[in-house]
Amino acid sequence: MTTAEIIRMVLLDDMTRFYNSKAWKNVRAKARRRDNNECQLCKAEGKHSKCEAVHHIKEVRDYPELALTLSNLFCVCKVHHNREHPEKLQKQKKKFDNEERW
Repeated sequence: MTTAEIIRMVLLDDMTRFYNSKAWKNVRAKARRRDNNECQLCKAEGKHSKCEAVHHIKEVRDYPELALTLSNLFCVCKVHHNREHPEKLQKQKKKFDNEERW
């Protein structure tokens, strides 16, 4: 996958295609192996948790040329990934508007 293709996906807001690509899956697997499938932020805090996401240090939308660069990636758990991307949590809609569910 070329940088031009990644830029095109960013411009078309088609990041699902990027994250489903073979190139991303390969580099993600390399990052998991390198980080022993552990959250690197938990590890820095003296804790241990499983890698549940591979995070881009410099985001794909801002730095598409680094999207597949191993040194731009590290493993994180869901808690730390949500802390890194609080804007994604705000986009999630509530299933119900009120507490009453029949």
